[in-house]
Amino acid sequence: MAAPSAQRITIADVAREAGVSRTTVSHALNGRGQVDPATRSKVEDVARSLGYRPNRHAQRLRTGGTSMIALLSSMPFTVSGGPSRLGFFMEVASVAATSALERGLVMALVPPHRPDQNSLNLLDIDGALVIEPQAGDPQLAALLAQGLPVVSIGRPGGDTIDVPYVDLLSGPATQMLLTHMLAQGAQRIALVVGASERTSYSQAEQAYAAMAAGHGMQPVTLRLDEALGEDGGYAAARQLLTEHPELDAMLVMVDAFAVGAARYAQEAGRRIPEDLMLATRYDGLRARSCEPPLTALDLHLETVAQQAVDMLFEHLRGDLTRRTASSPLPSLALRRSTQRKPR
Repeated sequence: MAAPSAQRITIADVAREAGVSRTTVSHALNGRGQVDPATRSKVEDVARSLGYRPNRHAQRLRTGGTSMIALLSSMPFTVSGGPSRLGFFMEVASVAATSALERGLVMALVPPHRPDQNSLNLLDIDGALVIEPQAGDPQLAALLAQGLPVVSIGRPGGDTIDVPYVDLLSGPATQMLLTHMLAQGAQRIALVVGASERTSYSQAEQAYAAMAAGHGMQPVTLRLDEALGEDGGYAAARQLLTEHPELDAMLVMVDAFAVGAARYAQEAGRRIPEDLMLATRYDGLRARSCEPPLTALDLHLETVAQQAVDMLFEHLRGDLTRRTASSPLPSLALRRSTQRKPR
């Protein structure tokens, strides 16, 4: 069973611990009214010890101020930085920012960052959208520990945190890519996914295993540390094609890996798509600018972003009824990397 998210410490908790009224706590922490200095100091000490964080959204509702939400990517910098800054993250951001503004919300972008950076400490936000958090994701944990409303774009990895999400339908998406490659004549397909525990990877593995079993194909799966980026994809292709020279197709779920895999395959004398078909999940800048361009999926992120903002807005207003939404079924973006006539 999913564990409940962290409960926010409220002004009532501070008042009870300090032995004063909620009005006194409010006045003491906001510098209003006549509060004895000793009482003010006691309230401040109690608030700090409990980890009390003022509900900025409620304050802004009372004062007519504007609420702020944040958009974060949980992918490592080597994947979500570089060309992908103009891809998945910004494609979601462009629509989410407009959708948020229409609801009176300002959206801050928390850019992909390295592990030694902690941009969340710099923000005073009321809620957040997190792109495909992995199991035990530290950013997601930090947001929930603050008691902030959070909506995940993609079902969160693992099964221990109950967070509302927009389902990206990664299983059906993987089936779509595999079906296309089979129709183009693929005989032996390998799957490459990231090593972290993300729902998109686990659902891709399940769809791939079902395809392999249904076609009598020996499954070949490789998990790869996302932080390795394109160089990791290059090394993965070298390993797979050395150990399994009979492979004639690879589905590489992370676009950074796919670009590296394409580079190795061609350096090794494998023609794409004649000798090796190659496809990736996200139809972004990396897929389109790769040589040859990679077959991928239009994930309809404009609709996904709108659904995520809608759900977060409902939760900010106190309506917690809706916990999930589904994206439209992805569409296949056919490119030269898989355009091989069936054998």
